[in-house]
Amino acid sequence: MRLGVLDVGSNTIHLQVMDAHPGARPTPTTNFKVELRLTEYLDISGAISAGGIQLLDDAIQEAVAHARVNETDEILAFATSAVRDATNGAQIISDINKKHEIDLQVLSGDDEASMTFLAVRRWLGWSAGNLLVIDIGGGSLEIASGIDENPDATVSMPLGAARLTREFLNGDPYSSKGIRSLEKHVEEALKDSMPNALKSHDADHFVATSKTFRTLARICAQWYGNDAKFLERSSLKSAMPKLIEMTNKSRAELPGVSASRAQQIVAGGVVALAVMDRLDVEEVEICPWALREGIVLRRLDWLSA
Repeated sequence: MRLGVLDVGSNTIHLQVMDAHPGARPTPTTNFKVELRLTEYLDISGAISAGGIQLLDDAIQEAVAHARVNETDEILAFATSAVRDATNGAQIISDINKKHEIDLQVLSGDDEASMTFLAVRRWLGWSAGNLLVIDIGGGSLEIASGIDENPDATVSMPLGAARLTREFLNGDPYSSKGIRSLEKHVEEALKDSMPNALKSHDADHFVATSKTFRTLARICAQWYGNDAKFLERSSLKSAMPKLIEMTNKSRAELPGVSASRAQQIVAGGVVALAVMDRLDVEEVEICPWALREGIVLRRLDWLSA
């Protein structure tokens, strides 16, 4: 069957069309993406503005049309932290579902962590052992650990790269005051909100997903000769002062860094390094599967039950 996975994220509205069958590996066929960065359209009350809603509506209309042109059997639509945390998120979801005749669901942070963990487990297999999985999105950070397909412990925190950039970082290059405030905020959030089950994890395989980690791994690979399939804590620690000193234009000239990602990669790097420090992780493997694949796999599991 052909499934369209519509991911209404904090950075992008992304439709991935996949051919998928129970017991088989999902195969991507086509995709449609709009960079929107919904967190930039929040007003002082925490609501997405009328302009943001219109842009979101336009993007979803185009994504649904793309799905139908490509003859998808079903659209699996979900929204993550930007819509989840917006004070008018419920109304936005209701209006979108009615207008576009889809079933857009808001994922909780724990569901997001669990679906991503499932995708990583299926990609790496049982031989990977006890996993610890880290994902940095535009609006939130998710961490999960466990030995099975469902994690034993999860946490979701509002430490996404786009959110933190908007809240803490100004200037070009960023001010040292903003960087210090960001680092302190992330450190305190991890200290206060990390569950004991994750603090005392006994994982033997550390994995990261998301564009943030892939981009950081590519940068460290170019600068330090690392394998881009991994991100080493020591290399990231060396890279961060250089990234902080650069302008957005110079960061956008780095490998795999778009103009929009250039603004967020510093905040993403601060979070990545703080998490690796807090959990004493020396290296993470970059996994190509993440939340969208987890959504498809869970749907196939349900269909074959």
